[in-house]
Amino acid sequence: QVQLVESGGGSVQAGGSLRLSCAASGYTYSRYYMGWFRQAPGKEREGVAAIVTSSGGGSTFYSDSVKGRFTISQDNAKNTLYLQMNSLKPEDTAMYYCAAEYGWIPGPLHPHEYNYWGQGTQVTVSS
Repeated sequence: QVQLVESGGGSVQAGGSLRLSCAASGYTYSRYYMGWFRQAPGKEREGVAAIVTSSGGGSTFYSDSVKGRFTISQDNAKNTLYLQMNSLKPEDTAMYYCAAEYGWIPGPLHPHEYNYWGQGTQVTVSS
């Protein structure tokens, strides 16, 4: 059973930085996607960034709203996914979730493509 545990959220002023971590366990497939998603109150969950494991090419995907500010990466030795968030804006305020899925998926930033989810970590950016 895949388990995902996020950490690293918190409160920061606009322009600041945070790094989210997602500790993963329980999967054995060599090719899978991992992604970061966020959901603000009253809004739908949206994809922020995703990455394919190195056996799948190591490609990364970003939403337009975070491109150039956020960086997704993974440490395979630690089974940990990261999201480095720089130049944070108040509109980045949301609950951030880590997700994983095996095989190939057509839309790496689409939440419905993923079956495995963490519990989330809150990010609050004040102006």
